[in-house]
Amino acid sequence: MFTDRIDAGIQLADKLLPFKDKEVVILAIPRGGLPLGSIVAKTLQAPLDVALSKKIGHPYNREYAIGAVSMDQIVMNDVAGVHQRYIEEETTRIREILKKRHEQYYKNRKPQDLKDRIVIIIDDGIATGNTIRVTAEMVKAQKPKKVVVAIPVAPKSAIKSLEDSAYIDQVICLQTPYDFMAVGQFYEFFDQVSDEEAIKLLQESYEYKPG
Repeated sequence: MFTDRIDAGIQLADKLLPFKDKEVVILAIPRGGLPLGSIVAKTLQAPLDVALSKKIGHPYNREYAIGAVSMDQIVMNDVAGVHQRYIEEETTRIREILKKRHEQYYKNRKPQDLKDRIVIIIDDGIATGNTIRVTAEMVKAQKPKKVVVAIPVAPKSAIKSLEDSAYIDQVICLQTPYDFMAVGQFYEFFDQVSDEEAIKLLQESYEYKPG
């Protein structure tokens, strides 16, 4: 159990200390991954960026991810009974959100160059791993040196799915509880992260100078 995202970020940063002083970029999944990513980036003295991808929720349970979308890619599970039209409409809707976030997050700067860097993808936890898998696929296309996924909590099935991915080189997870139902179950405080807070964390990281 984690107190909040700050607590989880501190614990995750401690686990990732072996990556300090290496060519690392921290890539947080917005918005929940940003508080953790900010802490890890400062601890490792590495730049912080965001991964613009988002899950497609099941039409009858939006929290259950049946796929994930980035600005130009989509990864889907084989889910019976879900109409193609729903997937197409959700993809269009999500990409509008991602476009808006891109404009907000990159107003005064450019995305980090990931080529030949160790990219550590961070979220506050995962249930299925779909969002991170599409993110890793997107990242791998930029020819990084290594792709690492780091999360505080996830079910063992999701970890195995990530470890089996051709786009992910290493998976680091602090807890893999057997009674996993939802990420928020393992936080005492799990409020939503607003766009304003996310943008502030990114801006602070951009202005942060180690020393």
